[in-house]
Amino acid sequence: MPKTRENTPFEGKGEEMTGLIGEYNHTIDAKGRMSVPSKFRNVLGDSFVISKGLDGCLVIYTDEEWEEFSQKLKELPSMDQASRNLKRFFGSGASRVEIDAHGRVLLPAALIAHAQLEKEVTIVGTADGRAEVWNSAKWKEINGDVSPEDAAQSLFERGINI
Repeated sequence: MPKTRENTPFEGKGEEMTGLIGEYNHTIDAKGRMSVPSKFRNVLGDSFVISKGLDGCLVIYTDEEWEEFSQKLKELPSMDQASRNLKRFFGSGASRVEIDAHGRVLLPAALIAHAQLEKEVTIVGTADGRAEVWNSAKWKEINGDVSPEDAAQSLFERGINI
């Protein structure tokens, strides 16, 4: 079922809300606390799920996106080794975090290690109900590999014309 205005995580958040988009540079303190961009807090609420991601990042899920993803994992066959591995990877690497009074979350040490996060982190919206947390140096390296022309060609090959 396609998402409509009525069943999006932005319901009641105001007409200007467009989701988890943008790029924000933040730091992680010595205790593993990371500030969450205020525009993301408006969408995520007081808590959300953060998990191991692909490509060496962490993924921030709205509650709705996490439920959808969890349901898809649940539907994978338990008798298939690859399916069990996927369930373990994402299930063991997920944590519900709460935003404190200062707009920060405490990242679990295992997630910090997975994404090789250091003091400087970059938080990027993916425009699909999720966001990613990257080691800033790795983000610059990966993001620098995509030219506007390559992005346009990739969209065109997928049937998306802008």
